[in-house]
Amino acid sequence: MSQSGGLKRSLGLWAIVGLGLGYMTPTVLFDTFGIVTKQTHGVVPLAYLVALVVMIFTAISYGRMARLFPTAGSSYTYAREAIHPKVGFLVGWAALLDYLLLPLVNAVIIRLYMVSLFPSVPGWIWVVVFVAVITGLNVWSLNSTAKVNFTLVVFAVAMIVAFIGLAIVQLSRGMGTGTLFSAAPFYHSGIGLTAVLTGATVVCFSFIGFDAITMYAEEARKTTDVAKAIIICLLIGGGIFLAAGHVAQSVFPNVAGFHLTDDTLPEMALKVGGKFFQVLFMSAAFAATVASALASHASVSRLLHVMGRNGVLRPQRLWGYVSPRRHTPVYATLAVGAV
Repeated sequence: MSQSGGLKRSLGLWAIVGLGLGYMTPTVLFDTFGIVTKQTHGVVPLAYLVALVVMIFTAISYGRMARLFPTAGSSYTYAREAIHPKVGFLVGWAALLDYLLLPLVNAVIIRLYMVSLFPSVPGWIWVVVFVAVITGLNVWSLNSTAKVNFTLVVFAVAMIVAFIGLAIVQLSRGMGTGTLFSAAPFYHSGIGLTAVLTGATVVCFSFIGFDAITMYAEEARKTTDVAKAIIICLLIGGGIFLAAGHVAQSVFPNVAGFHLTDDTLPEMALKVGGKFFQVLFMSAAFAATVASALASHASVSRLLHVMGRNGVLRPQRLWGYVSPRRHTPVYATLAVGAV
């Protein structure tokens, strides 16, 4: 709907892909690396491969539904239109709990980052400032949100590529397995199917985001771009996870050398690139978290808007409202910020 007071078709294919990748937070691989390494006994990329195969089938399904129902709302809209409005009601509320969680998680992560840098400043101040900026950008326009998000995602991906390059150098110097061309990160003795599946359930969290692309169905310049963006986003994200996971597992076959295994990102960066690269890589993680916050905030706002427009959320005039000037669901966006 591009008419006055409706959502505006302003997003190109790569802007939508960028929002999906921003939601996925590519650097999350390094945050969960220690946990998944312990769970899978050192085959993190295999866990990602299993998860990717499952997600490819999911992405194909979402792509087909996006073509059949080119409106915002994602799984809520699909269940409502393809099965029954009551089923859509249940799916919508279940999805709402999921989509509302990530903006909260991002705010908590940013608070942790900022408190570690500025311990004398109360943590709630960073939360208020961060949420105000994210909410303000999303209220202003989705196009501006997409541009900022894309810049942050490009920086994060560039730093991941730099990590891979530095890790390969360390491998050539004998670190870890000492070679990039080894099947050990995918399979070695002592690996069990149960352990791999357990790890796969954890890394599935890394793929959350490509499905949220369908929330922008009414803001894509071409309705066919949404289905394409879902597949492209998943393949790029999956490729990053597999490549970085393989290299990281080659350099760090186990977590014996880590002081903190619950979040290995800072130590991994320090060990492969030194203190300066550690600062850069943590900046990339910060940028990826901000990008995720922008994308997830925009997505859940549109879910609230569509549910309000359909009368599932009351009052309908409030939740279904779209600014005639900004073409954004203002009240729904502000509500997410408030939560």
